[in-house]
Amino acid sequence: MNVAFVDLQAQYASIKIEIDKAIADVIAQSAFIGGAHLQSFEAAFAQFCNVKHCVGVANGTDAIFIALKVLGIGQGDEVITVANSFIATSEAITATGARVVFVDINPKTYNIDTKLIESKITPKTKAIIPVHLYGQPVDMDSILAIAKTHKLKVIEDAAQAHGAMYKGRRIGSLGDVACFSFYPGKNLGAYGDAGAIVTNHDEIAKNAKMFANHGRIDKYDHELEGVNSRMDGLQAAILGVKLKYLKEWTGKRRKNARLYNELLKGANVVTPYEMENIEAVYHLYVVRVKKELRQDFQAFLKANGIATGIHYPIALPNLKAYSYLKCKETDFPEATRASHEIVSLPMYPELKETEIQFVAEHVRKFFDQRS
Repeated sequence: MNVAFVDLQAQYASIKIEIDKAIADVIAQSAFIGGAHLQSFEAAFAQFCNVKHCVGVANGTDAIFIALKVLGIGQGDEVITVANSFIATSEAITATGARVVFVDINPKTYNIDTKLIESKITPKTKAIIPVHLYGQPVDMDSILAIAKTHKLKVIEDAAQAHGAMYKGRRIGSLGDVACFSFYPGKNLGAYGDAGAIVTNHDEIAKNAKMFANHGRIDKYDHELEGVNSRMDGLQAAILGVKLKYLKEWTGKRRKNARLYNELLKGANVVTPYEMENIEAVYHLYVVRVKKELRQDFQAFLKANGIATGIHYPIALPNLKAYSYLKCKETDFPEATRASHEIVSLPMYPELKETEIQFVAEHVRKFFDQRS
């Protein structure tokens, strides 16, 4: 048996008729930039997130950059974020001219350790970007309390958390603004790059829409200098179809995660931790093994037809790109330790129970051979 890490073809096959029609409609209408398909998706996704506004943009990285810009963050400012994420989170901060300030992770959730945030706040700090990594919601009550005390903005990086719930509230509706990626492999994925900014604030939404469209509302009435970052009509139409299935797909991901958890009980791996009163959406199912075993563990699974990944093998402060910050690995011990031990197992809605059983069987077999 071969078990793919993710199978986008299986998802397409299940909704092929609707997807093909949506693409054909866009082409027939030449509705490639803006138009009804984009407006329809923006309205539907705003409603899904329980917010007033959604602004479609070209990708998730642009979403973070634009959100920061319209919040007035730039040269001389500092923005706090987590040491364990994809570089899109931190490079968007730097692109505004602001300085990125990293905080170590909670080793159980892999999300930002909220107890360490206040020690990183200075008079230059303007915002916090919590990342709901792997689809696991951050402890947002603590984040929001800190932000209120220090008068900071909160930008949720929800690129891996479409549909996740925090204490009865949808991720994306908790901060001042939230940013989503619709990269093809995401829980809600386009067939190319796309992203979105969601918010309950009218002014933020208006300015984000302008900034993403060359700083204009009307064709040649540019109120400011912006960028060209627009979600195209094809991606909007595709996402509009997929959004109808997202709740069902999330249920299947959560069911798959529960089965993994059950089958891996007692195995020599640490399975994902889910906080109370939240619903994670398991963009990734990440386990943890000893550093010295990880390479052999992955090789064993690969030899048996099981694909795996590492998200992410180098903590952000330890990347060459951030050598100018002069951070040491010991400054972020939990993020560094996790980067040497985490392994992502196959996870997607179409994953069959027999495939999960096959993966779990071989995880156990690997450790049994070493006992």
